[in-house]
Amino acid sequence: MVGVVGLVVVVGATAVWLKAVRGGSEPGENLATFAAQRGSLTISVLESGTIKAKDQIIIKNEVEGRRSIIFLVDEGIHAKKGDLLVELDSSSLKDSKVDQEILVQNASADLVDAQENLAITENQGKSDVDQARLTLEFARQDLEQYTADDGLFAKDVTELEAQISLAEEELRRAEDVNEWSSRLFEEKYISETEYMADKLQVRRKRLELERSQTSLRILKKFTYERQIAQLTSDVNQAEMAMERTLRKANANNAQARARLNARDAEYKRQQSKLDKIIEQIEKCRIKAPADGLVVYATSVQSNPFMNKEPLDEGQEVHERQELIYLPKTDSVLAEVNVHEVNLHKVKPELPAIITLDALPGQSFFGTVRHIAPLPNASMPLAPDLKVYKAEVDLQTDGSVLRTGMSCRAEIIVAQHENAVYVPVQTVLNVGGVPTVYVLEGGEPVARKIKIGLDNNRMVHVKEGLEEGVAVLLAPPLDQASVEAASGAEGAESSTLEAASDGMGQKVRDQLKTSAKTPAAPAPKPGGPEGKEAAGAPQGQGPRGPMNLTPEQKKRIEKMQKIVQNLSEEEKEQLKNMSAEDRMKFFQEKMEESP
Repeated sequence: MVGVVGLVVVVGATAVWLKAVRGGSEPGENLATFAAQRGSLTISVLESGTIKAKDQIIIKNEVEGRRSIIFLVDEGIHAKKGDLLVELDSSSLKDSKVDQEILVQNASADLVDAQENLAITENQGKSDVDQARLTLEFARQDLEQYTADDGLFAKDVTELEAQISLAEEELRRAEDVNEWSSRLFEEKYISETEYMADKLQVRRKRLELERSQTSLRILKKFTYERQIAQLTSDVNQAEMAMERTLRKANANNAQARARLNARDAEYKRQQSKLDKIIEQIEKCRIKAPADGLVVYATSVQSNPFMNKEPLDEGQEVHERQELIYLPKTDSVLAEVNVHEVNLHKVKPELPAIITLDALPGQSFFGTVRHIAPLPNASMPLAPDLKVYKAEVDLQTDGSVLRTGMSCRAEIIVAQHENAVYVPVQTVLNVGGVPTVYVLEGGEPVARKIKIGLDNNRMVHVKEGLEEGVAVLLAPPLDQASVEAASGAEGAESSTLEAASDGMGQKVRDQLKTSAKTPAAPAPKPGGPEGKEAAGAPQGQGPRGPMNLTPEQKKRIEKMQKIVQNLSEEEKEQLKNMSAEDRMKFFQEKMEESP
């Protein structure tokens, strides 16, 4: 909340100043003025940040969901590789492991059953197919056996023809005997009974011949065709039965195989769940992957809009939350947040001077190493506030610097040895042109000037104003469109001014080096190329924390009222909430508040 209070104070101070300026006109001799000065001018960007290890291992919570810490190593100790750093509550996971083991055993039994069922189905299918194939083969053989030249049909025909031939011969013999019997009967050599017997024998033989001839005729005309049709049908039926059996066997095998695959997939799924639970249980014991100094992540991370609780036993942590940092070396860097309006000033290789409240009177030289291409996530109390993370390499062994220390970084953008400068609040935009007001005959007169960068206190005047000319500190605002800007009053003094001569030489040398490095890409604050936003000096946009819209100011005032009106019970609840829960709590309060 410190950042919010500071922001509100600056906004309030500016509002009071604007109100005073817009008051009634005063005599020229009573107007406050500033004589343009010539001398050394340092253009710099002052931002806050945190000291971090240049090379560190980030220990995160890899357990899903939210878990309570049941053991936490003391901060500041030197951990050895393999030492236990954090242990999370795994009781619910162990219960889940027992339940999952039962499911795995059931899935394993189903898998074995499916495997045996597949083997039985394949064996039964093979047996049925072999039987159907044998039936088909027999049917084909029966057809071929009947229709062959030496087959059953030919055999039957031959037998009947033989019977007919014998019957014909026996008929002739019977007729011969009957003829002799007739003669003998006429001459009374034989009895009538013997004669009638021989005559009956002729008739019997003739009937036998006719019967054999009829059988042969029926065999050739009816029995053959019927038998051929029957045997052909048997072959066709056997072929279709063979196809049905084969298809059924394939379908049964496919079904059994699909069931096996499903049981196998289910077993693997349940086993994978069990393996994951076991892995999650193992991850509840977080050990040091290497030697290093233990630093809690909450000690390094900072959020001016939320009171983040320090890491401690009993606290709940969520998945992927950073828990501990293990610096691998003594090399450190400063991680600072650069406001978006200052982004066009800052680029890699620029020199910077780092100071720390923990080490008063000491300053450290560094260079900008990297600027993030995207802004940090927006904060609930100022969603339109965009800051970019920048890393500053420090030229120190880190023996006195510790990870998590708060710092202030003054990034030196430029140095002018002989420059004319005036306070930033003296410059207005009149018709899109930077303008100051000078006193001529006791009356304010507009004078157009050409300006360069500013350091949030003084702005560099390139043309249009000479040294010693007095300009109004409170120019008439009714003639210009004014963007909020930081005034000289209350501004921080430059760290470089208090630095040693050696530090100043380092800054000058590094500025020469950075001149060869292109600036970080950033959108120009003022529309078309070469033009700036109204009310902002040439070469810069609206500056610093004062670049707030009325909506942003309203949100901050609204949030202040919400915080002031919190009940004691709500304050206690906030103490036990995580950062995400607090953020959600305040968002709901903002929505409920009229």
